Amino acid sequence: MAFEWLSDPQRELVVAWAILIGVCCAALLAAYAAHRALHALLRRLTAQRAVATQMLAYTGRASRVVLMLFAVRLVLGGAPRELAGLAAASQVLSMLFIAAVTWFAIRCVHAMGASVAARNPYEVADNLKARRILTQTRVLVRSATFVLSLIGLSFMLLTLPGARQIGASLLASAGIVGLVAGIAAQPVLGNFIAGLQIAFSQPIRIDDVLIVEGEWGRVEEITGTFVVVRVWDERRLIVPLRWFIENPFQNWTHRSASILGTVFLWLDFSVPTEAVRAEFERVCKGSQLWDGRVCVMHITDASERAMQVRLLMSARDSGTAFELRCAIREAMIGFCAQRYPDSLPRLRTSFDAPRSEQEPTWQTTA
Repeated sequence: MAFEWLSDPQRELVVAWAILIGVCCAALLAAYAAHRALHALLRRLTAQRAVATQMLAYTGRASRVVLMLFAVRLVLGGAPRELAGLAAASQVLSMLFIAAVTWFAIRCVHAMGASVAARNPYEVADNLKARRILTQTRVLVRSATFVLSLIGLSFMLLTLPGARQIGASLLASAGIVGLVAGIAAQPVLGNFIAGLQIAFSQPIRIDDVLIVEGEWGRVEEITGTFVVVRVWDERRLIVPLRWFIENPFQNWTHRSASILGTVFLWLDFSVPTEAVRAEFERVCKGSQLWDGRVCVMHITDASERAMQVRLLMSARDSGTAFELRCAIREAMIGFCAQRYPDSLPRLRTSFDAPRSEQEPTWQTTA
């Protein structure tokens, strides 16, 4: 006979748990099958709706786990309360269920963020509105993830026996504990609040062109604590969120992506400026990089040796402006070298002929 070495109460306990585990396994299989059928039906019904399809794709696994844990929770709820070990199993299951629901809520938030991002692509020429929406979405999604995780952890701790008494004892010494926790959490909370400020006031956005600590780069990513700036030579500059609230910086695309570029040439005074201006306008109009707004030449400075010529041109974004500046500089240097080879700054020096002086004649007498 099986379990002969067990006493009658122990044998009854083993049989009860075996039956309970079997029923839980059956409930898990039923919940899994029901979820698959319901998920397939919803996918078919929402095939033409991008938001619903995105939501199902993001929440499929989380919703399956929630449904399966809920089924087991129903089974344990119907089990005899006097069953040994049932309270501990119910406690663990409750914590797992809260974690699964938190995971499901976070996946829903990420699904909504992905839907908003898909509706507002920023890989276009005039992407100011899309970048603004995308920045707000990413920061709010990360903030919501942090808040939901904190709420889920709080509910999990509240299910533990004696957790409320621990909380009450902590509140009794809230002065010291609050001071210590406030000092320790100041960087985290500061970055969290800075993230919310950036989301709504938007001093920076995704794909903005910035000058940070003397480095030119684009905003590649905005997380909950820092910003990743992709520098022109593929380096990544990691900057805390609070830095953008507390320090001045340059944002070249805050209002518009279009920008002005400059090229400076030092030429001799003998160069005809009208010919240089005509060539500059011809090169601008013939370039696909020029956006057709600004093409102006000025004499901005003059020294004792040469004059400074500033060529001002416009482009649709900073990357295009850099390429346009290089093309204009190369074309104008070639033009001046070919048409006016003496156009480079020269140092003029004149030498006066020495005056001929009659040397005195000395006579020697014996």
